[in-house]
Amino acid sequence: MFTYLDPNVRRKLIAQGKLRRIDLRGASLDPDVAPVVGEGAVNLLGPIPLPIHLGRVHTQVAWYASVRSTELSKVEELAGALGVQAGGQLFSLLSSSMAVNSVLVAGDPSTWQNPLVRVHSSCLTGDVFGSERCECGPQLEGALERITREPGGGLLVYMAGHEGRGIGLWAKAATYLLQDAGEDTYQANRSLGLPDDSRDFTDAAALLHHFVGDKPMRLLTNNPKKVHDLAQMGLSQITPVKHVIGVGERNRRYLDAKRQWGHQLDEEDLS
Repeated sequence: MFTYLDPNVRRKLIAQGKLRRIDLRGASLDPDVAPVVGEGAVNLLGPIPLPIHLGRVHTQVAWYASVRSTELSKVEELAGALGVQAGGQLFSLLSSSMAVNSVLVAGDPSTWQNPLVRVHSSCLTGDVFGSERCECGPQLEGALERITREPGGGLLVYMAGHEGRGIGLWAKAATYLLQDAGEDTYQANRSLGLPDDSRDFTDAAALLHHFVGDKPMRLLTNNPKKVHDLAQMGLSQITPVKHVIGVGERNRRYLDAKRQWGHQLDEEDLS
């Protein structure tokens, strides 16, 4: 049951170089050594060839799945319980204990000098449903298109635990109802007693350290806070590249709130 956690499969993947562990500075760790409690480490599974057809983008990238070592340890404990109890009903616990981030790599990282990168926060409503309440879906598609057209390529880090700027899908749904009653996206968070932005970019920084290293990079973002947070984690050679796409009548109020909160958006960008 759940062979991706089976120790025999794990050993085989490690031997093939397909399962690795890195620290928060991107340096390789021994995947055979059990992680220390509280260790800031990330597991990487890949590369996995992934043909993609997303909107106008039709290409192939190398996909890496990424998860915190501490979260993976919890899942392995649950897998042991499943083996003892043969309890399929525990699968929901197994899957909910792990936020699996993704890295999509275009080109050969060893040749990069100043790659184009994107750290994209998950947005089910925008990325999957095509919601026009935000610009997330077009931003994802547009970033992938720009990265894959870039000479030499680049990478996209997809952060699975960032729904609603880190508050989760359930709370995000509640903020939508508050927004419909007149509040903006940040006021709605505060009404729920939640931070304006609670996203943690620690894992994203570790992945950028690992794939890009000490080289400079260009980050597709309009959010100075994202650049600041990544710089706090040792990524000081980031040049922000404006990424305005998907502006429409239904999300202009949302985007204007982001502009007032500090995003690098001009009046002309929203017109």
